[in-house]
Amino acid sequence: MSSYPTIPLPDYREYPVAEMRRRINAFYAEVNRRRTVREFSNRPVPREIIETAFKAASTAPSGANLQPWHFVAVSAAATKKKIRVAAEIEEREFYAHRASPEWLEALTPLGTDSNKPFLETAPYLIAVFLQKYGRLEDGRKVKHYYPTESTGIAAGILITALHHAGLVCLTHTPSPMKFLNEILGRPKSERPFLLLVTGYPADDARVPDIKRKPLHEFASFVDDQSQAP
Repeated sequence: MSSYPTIPLPDYREYPVAEMRRRINAFYAEVNRRRTVREFSNRPVPREIIETAFKAASTAPSGANLQPWHFVAVSAAATKKKIRVAAEIEEREFYAHRASPEWLEALTPLGTDSNKPFLETAPYLIAVFLQKYGRLEDGRKVKHYYPTESTGIAAGILITALHHAGLVCLTHTPSPMKFLNEILGRPKSERPFLLLVTGYPADDARVPDIKRKPLHEFASFVDDQSQAP
């Protein structure tokens, strides 16, 4: 048994199977509406919506509960401009030199290129940073365990929370992203993980006509009726 203090499991709710089905089907229907959007309105989003989405993301499980992430919400026009300029430099290099022909072919259905106007149009850019280590009050380093996995889970909850609130998102990952540390004043102990663009969709927003894989292509079950070979 752990020597650390514990408390009873708070707020757990068990549901009858019929209610479980209703709830999971409703949740699937909700998240299945989510689409990546590249055309944003400049309509402002209340800051409290972003703050609550951050709190939702912070509920993610993490290695040793060290919560190795930091979110920076950017709405200042001048800072968004700096981020766009720096990101497009990396994107031009990517499309011209770094991306393989296979990668570029895979991107073709999405219609993407190095021009990223949404980085200025959208009301919020959220820079998600992964913290490789933390600091105690006395300045000593604290190693973070599984920071990539932990931050990835938190980012997924953040995207889902923003969708649930009625916003749309774009996951943007120019590479490298070290310019975000400089522009946003984040320490070297943090690595940019994701630049999340969020806001309302433009009135004339369109998305690629693409489909998600069916269940049998991405999930397997090993049970009494279907044993593993």
